[in-house]
Amino acid sequence: MIEGMLIADLAADLPQAVRLQRLVTALRAQFRCGAVALLRLEEAHLRPVAVDGLVRDALGRRFAMSEHPRLAAILSRRDLTCFDHDSTLPDPYDGLIETHVGEPLPVHDCMGISLFVEDQPWGAVTLDALQVGVFDDMARDCLRQYKALIEASIRVTRLEAEIRKLRLAQEKGSLAASPLEDDGEIVGQSQAITQLLRELDVVADSELPVLLLGETGVGKELFARRLHRLSRRRAGPLVHVNCAALPESLAESELFGHAKGAFSGAAVERPGRFEAAENGTLFLDEVGELPVAVQAKLLRTLQNGEVQRLGEDQPRHVNVRVIAATNRKLRDQVRDGAFRADLYHRLSVYPVHIPPLRERDNDVLLLAGRFLELNRARLGLRSLRLAPEAETALRQYRWPGNVRELEHAISRAALKIMSRGVDRNDIVTLPVDLLDLDLDQFETGPDVRVALPVAEPVAGSTLRAAVEESQLRCIRDALRLCGGNWAKAARRLDVDPSNLHKLARRLGLKADGAARR
Repeated sequence: MIEGMLIADLAADLPQAVRLQRLVTALRAQFRCGAVALLRLEEAHLRPVAVDGLVRDALGRRFAMSEHPRLAAILSRRDLTCFDHDSTLPDPYDGLIETHVGEPLPVHDCMGISLFVEDQPWGAVTLDALQVGVFDDMARDCLRQYKALIEASIRVTRLEAEIRKLRLAQEKGSLAASPLEDDGEIVGQSQAITQLLRELDVVADSELPVLLLGETGVGKELFARRLHRLSRRRAGPLVHVNCAALPESLAESELFGHAKGAFSGAAVERPGRFEAAENGTLFLDEVGELPVAVQAKLLRTLQNGEVQRLGEDQPRHVNVRVIAATNRKLRDQVRDGAFRADLYHRLSVYPVHIPPLRERDNDVLLLAGRFLELNRARLGLRSLRLAPEAETALRQYRWPGNVRELEHAISRAALKIMSRGVDRNDIVTLPVDLLDLDLDQFETGPDVRVALPVAEPVAGSTLRAAVEESQLRCIRDALRLCGGNWAKAARRLDVDPSNLHKLARRLGLKADGAARR
């Protein structure tokens, strides 16, 4: 019985994700329903923390209360909320049920109940059954009874997280640290990202300078924000400086400020970014782009905690923690004389490598879910999802532009499909070709393929005719996805280019991709 499992889990030392996943899996089995979701309330939206029966990218989505009246109704009361099979309220999981991916939910049973921890709203649990009548009076009473156990499981999970943070603070001798909730900004469950977040939790409370290293588009600013929010300086400002956008003639003034009349155009005195970040954090993004002349003055500030405005003789003391980030190899720049060695060692007291998206396993689907939901809301769509072959492509693509490239690919595809005149009340599915991915950036292993749609054989056709029709469809699709480039199409289909041309001629396919049949 589920009661025994939940009680056993309460006593067991389980990771948070495992405990909550076991909970929703047990609920789905107990109620014999199509999907269960545990959602946490974060400001004005609900974030899925564990799901069973929904597509994987659901964990990356955020359901805004203002756009999902069913979820808002569940949270508006403490008792169970049920929706009649003929309810006209839109279902947030339309197109996201594993057994009905991309399809509107049929007439079905739906119920949910709000959850409270320490008498404060925590979130909700929702259950969907694909048949009418599954959630009868007995099932409804059963969920009411389970509510206390579900809340106890959440409470234990929350307490264990707070105890771990307190223990960590005590080990570091920090009296200022206090348990903080996850800011929910960084989406991912892969081992690489989980280990990185644990590392950031350790270093955040220190006063050490941190150097964030990683390729372009990995989200270095998000990790800098997390470091600030978990630090002792979280009540102070976080000031962001894009060093790559600073003109060399103004870089010193921007960072350290200037006195009135210090240079032509300096009509009034102006504090620099260091002074603006007093008692807080200064984030130097793309620090490898700083002019060499400014690097010497930055080194002095890091060493002495002092800044000197242009045109002033007396230095000013500042109390600022510096977090820097770069996608460049600073060691190489030091060797080439483009970056000061002493400044590099000052900034890299604690270097942190942020993994590229291709090393984060299935995090790409969670992130895609986040961007799909953002675009669904932005464009006013009922539902927006990926076609199965598009999901396959996302997992196999190398993502040279990382998370930023993924966000742009999803947004671009959503706009393109809107331009085709889709109905906003339909479940809109993004095909792989609209993602506009670079074919040269796919994994090339022998067992890795981007899924291509295959033609269904025509009833009554011969086996040979069916095979040829399927081959013709595959070649056409490959050429379409490769922009008519035969060499790329051959690589995509894993055949020799000359053999592809011979096969195409035999099938009656012209060089321009048109068929003579």
